[in-house]
Amino acid sequence: MRAIVAAPDVEPGYRLADVPDPEPGPDDILVEVEHVGVNHGEVRYVGAWPAGAILGHDAVGRVVRAGATGPRVGDRVVALGAGAWAQRAVFPPDAVATLPPDADVARFAALPTVGLTALRSLREAGPLSGRRVLVTGASGGVGRVAVQLAQHGGARVVAAVGAAERGAGLVELGADEVVVGLGAVTGPVDVVVETVGGAHLVDAWRLLAPGGTLLSVGWASGEPATFPVNSTFAPGASRSLRSVGDVSAPAADLAVLVGMVRAGALEVPVGWRGSWRRLDEAAEALLGRRVPGKVLLDVD
Repeated sequence: MRAIVAAPDVEPGYRLADVPDPEPGPDDILVEVEHVGVNHGEVRYVGAWPAGAILGHDAVGRVVRAGATGPRVGDRVVALGAGAWAQRAVFPPDAVATLPPDADVARFAALPTVGLTALRSLREAGPLSGRRVLVTGASGGVGRVAVQLAQHGGARVVAAVGAAERGAGLVELGADEVVVGLGAVTGPVDVVVETVGGAHLVDAWRLLAPGGTLLSVGWASGEPATFPVNSTFAPGASRSLRSVGDVSAPAADLAVLVGMVRAGALEVPVGWRGSWRRLDEAAEALLGRRVPGKVLLDVD
């Protein structure tokens, strides 16, 4: 079969290659992949993978071999697991969710990683109704989903972006305010979904109200964060900073997200779509911050 694999010997670090078919275990589900999603970190840190490793994590396809539990042969599923950028991929039963037979399935391939990250991070924050939630890097995939989920939970949402043009569409997704840079945020916030890292992380911490929670879910800036002395200590004003990145056993939460999309409560943030043979072009646009949301590739 064909797959996109890590290739440290070439630029940009991956290639489309012939590889052996995957060998599923007795409980695994074998999927004929039709569409895949591309996350920012997958192309930015491609050098972290050993040569020949099949890349990618987000996929939609048809089940061609069922496991002991879960979807049956012929079902279309959305899946999250390593080795997704291939014509066929293997996933455990707790990593897939069945899609409705009448669904427009392609868009769901852009949902797993960003949807799960946003859903689980906001769940860490507790009830959102009436609270003020700041989402940094709100124009990206995680940010766009987090804006929608926070609004759906009853929060007042502040969406922070790096440039005015990147704020397009965020009010329609549920943001009450769209600001350029954290310096434009007025007043304290109760929850921060922080995707940028570096100085953004430090500035977001300063904006937290007493009892507030900062959820660190990404580090798109690639820059270090330096906290001033005593800035994380304030008598009588306890705040928390949590790292959120657990995407294990995603099936149940994928089903929740699929249900929200089907009900019209969540829009999948697809900002670029094309053939998987155009990954170079897609990756360049994604790394250059020219994609509002996620890249969706068709395995054609």
